[in-house]
Amino acid sequence: MKLPVQILFHGMEPSDALATSARAHAHKLESFAPDIMACHVSIDLEQKHKQQGRPFGVRIDLTIPGHELVVNRVQNEDVNIALRDAFDNMKRQLEEVVRKRRGQVKQHAVPLRDETESPGEPASK
Repeated sequence: MKLPVQILFHGMEPSDALATSARAHAHKLESFAPDIMACHVSIDLEQKHKQQGRPFGVRIDLTIPGHELVVNRVQNEDVNIALRDAFDNMKRQLEEVVRKRRGQVKQHAVPLRDETESPGEPASK
């Protein structure tokens, strides 16, 4: 990564363990795209649903040449699960961008028979 991972905490005390975990997840993304220019991770303690517990929200902004990827709707009452799920979503987005860059876009299968035929009918001659 060209720049260090930026980690912000909102509504909670900063945690070295969470910051270390976020950096480890971010560095794993480099195996898919080594040209990552910036990665910003925001961990929020949400104020909603005070009777049911307070979920943690995780937002990730990732910049690679030509693309800005965002994951921002990941919430869970366990901050580690929210962090893991957010990075899993980012990994899927990053894999898709890299696949498109390489021209490995998924191709649809060509039908083997005429689409107008019914499955039980023989083809008309």
